[in-house]
Amino acid sequence: MFQHPDQRVGVFIDTQNMYYSARNLFKRKVNFKNIVDDAVAGRKLIRAIAYVVATEGGEEKPFFEALQNAGIQTRAKNLMIYLSGQKKADWDVGLAIDVVQVLDTLDVVVIVSGDGDFQPLVNYVQSRGRMVELMAFRETTSSGLIEMVQNYTDLSANQKRYLIGPKLGSHGKAPQESVGDEEQTAQSVDDMLDTGGFFMETPTNNQGDQEENRSRRLEF
Repeated sequence: MFQHPDQRVGVFIDTQNMYYSARNLFKRKVNFKNIVDDAVAGRKLIRAIAYVVATEGGEEKPFFEALQNAGIQTRAKNLMIYLSGQKKADWDVGLAIDVVQVLDTLDVVVIVSGDGDFQPLVNYVQSRGRMVELMAFRETTSSGLIEMVQNYTDLSANQKRYLIGPKLGSHGKAPQESVGDEEQTAQSVDDMLDTGGFFMETPTNNQGDQEENRSRRLEF
C-alpha cells in the first residue's frame, strides 16, 4: 500500500465498536493512543475524532478529557430515552457525515471500526479519489469491509500494543491491581470507559462477520 509523509490523514473512531470488541474477545480495554499513532504512521494528522455518548450523570467526562489530552477530539451525543424506558445512542450516521464534510482536506480516511454498515461510506470516499484504511479486531470485522479498503490493520494480531490493563471482570470492571509505569499514559486514556457503568452489558455471541453490528446500541 502506498503511504507518503505528505498524505493528510483523518482518523474516525467508533468507540463503542472498539470497546465491546476488546471486552468480549479479550476482556481488556483499548489503547486508543497507540491506535491513532499507528493510523497516522508518520503522516500529517488533520483530524482524529472519537465518537462517544454523554450520560446525564456525566461519569464519562474524565474519559473525554483523557482522550483530548491524547490529541483525540471527542464528538459526544446525548443518550436518547424512549417512552418504553429504553436508552440508545448511535453514531454511525454522524461519523459518516463528518467524513464527508472534511473529505476535501484529506488524502486518507482511517476508519477504526469493524462495522459493515460503513461499506457505503467507503464506496463514497473511494469514488472521490481518496484512500480508505481500516483498523479493527478481526473477529468482529466485516469481511466485506476488509475487502474494500486499501489497507487493513488487525488489532487482534498485536494485542500487546492495542490492548491495555488487566483483564476485566464480568461487569467490565478491572480487578484492583497496579499498572506498570510504561502503560500509565495509555491507561489514562482508556480507563474511564467502564466508570459508572458508562457502557452497557452486551451478551457474548458468535463474533464472525458483523454486518449486523449496527444493532449494538447503548442500553441501560
